Amino acid sequence: MWVLLGLSSAVFLGLYDVLRKIALKDNPVIPVLFLASATGSMLFLPLVILSGSGVIQSENVLYIPSANMHEHILFFCKSVLVGSSWFFAYYAISELPLTIVIPIRSTGPMWTLIGALLIYAEKLSFAQWAGIILVLGFFYIFSLAGKKEGINFRRNKWILYVFIATWLGAASSLFDKYLIGNYPRMAVQAWFSIYMIPVLFPFLMILWYPKRKRTFQFHWNPLIPLIGIVLVLADFLYFKALSEQGSLIAVLSVLRRSSVIISFFAGVLLFREGNLKQKGFALAGILIGIILILTGS
Repeated sequence: MWVLLGLSSAVFLGLYDVLRKIALKDNPVIPVLFLASATGSMLFLPLVILSGSGVIQSENVLYIPSANMHEHILFFCKSVLVGSSWFFAYYAISELPLTIVIPIRSTGPMWTLIGALLIYAEKLSFAQWAGIILVLGFFYIFSLAGKKEGINFRRNKWILYVFIATWLGAASSLFDKYLIGNYPRMAVQAWFSIYMIPVLFPFLMILWYPKRKRTFQFHWNPLIPLIGIVLVLADFLYFKALSEQGSLIAVLSVLRRSSVIISFFAGVLLFREGNLKQKGFALAGILIGIILILTGS
């Protein structure tokens, strides 16, 4: 059951990547990021109030239990990790082709797996090691494809942003294993979503607001709140899968990144991005590596 939940989460995650790309067209990054995150936060506030007042009972799937100060600190740390990852990812997506960004992001499960090996002492099978080597090899081929579009993987700061976002995302996934294993999943998702507002608000007021008239203007896009809603659904299915008996964070991380298929074809069909033959070959190799990691798990 948790595998199906993970795959369902991947579908919404792919839609999330596509909606971000569309909403960021001719729009500054930070206000789009803040408003999309605020939408997700606003979905949980009524549930917190109704749960605390007893209107939503504990047996309800939407019930959000109360949390103590220690738990709130942990949930806030989760928000800082996620918010930082989103910050770098949004900037990268606004500046790079989706068919460059998404395959790099698809290596996230590999970093999560390495973290699980080091932190949780999980042991890798032969297939998992083969998958990691394959992902790295085809990522190098992908970097060659990027150079044909004038994107130097060593000197382009947006490529570095993608990597930072990916590494922070992997750290967040590893933290998820601890949080979901020790605290109610709805409390984790609700409070980390709510805390995204104070985490991202300084970015909005310090980095964007004073310079808003010197850069291109923010334009409202009705897809912005949809970004937040789709992400909430993706995370809901992911946390539900992670809370299931026998679920593995390394496997779920791989399943979530299968969203790369939706995002890649959106880059082809909607954004008319080029150099697809070599990118497609590299993407296929990355996916084969991910499948090896999955089967080895």
